[in-house]
Amino acid sequence: MNISIKQATQDDLAVILDILTEAEEWVEEKGEPLWELDELQPETIKEDIRKGEFFIAYADHEAAGVFKFQTEDQLFWSDVPEGESTYIHRLAVKRKFSGGTISSAMINDAKMKTKEMGRRFLRLDCDVSRPKLHTLYKKHGFMEHSNRQVGPYYVTRYQYEIKS
Repeated sequence: MNISIKQATQDDLAVILDILTEAEEWVEEKGEPLWELDELQPETIKEDIRKGEFFIAYADHEAAGVFKFQTEDQLFWSDVPEGESTYIHRLAVKRKFSGGTISSAMINDAKMKTKEMGRRFLRLDCDVSRPKLHTLYKKHGFMEHSNRQVGPYYVTRYQYEIKS
């Protein structure tokens, strides 16, 4: 399988919403809601695309996953120095492509982008009640930073230190 990752454009809105909605519905069926419904509103996603924050992973030219890559995160990481980190959110993979290959490619792409920007850390957060996601992030070298209550979410924050 050939995997490529590209920055999303406004033309990709439907693709991103489709992947995020499928992921949300899947975890909802399992009784593990992932995001608040308003977080998946087209206007919210459109704005994130406009800011250049969404990326799409393709498997043999078929959209297989998405992630949001940010250079700042005042909501979950307001206590860390500005400019030292990048942040990954909304990582989602179509069920058809589950198994880890796509998510690994997206995480590795985010690590590469972070290094190219000269940032020290790639950071993310994960609901404390999601052990499979915790295992995935630890498998990719993320270390636990701290737990934090952010609005309706109680999360474990992780960071990956970029080596020079």
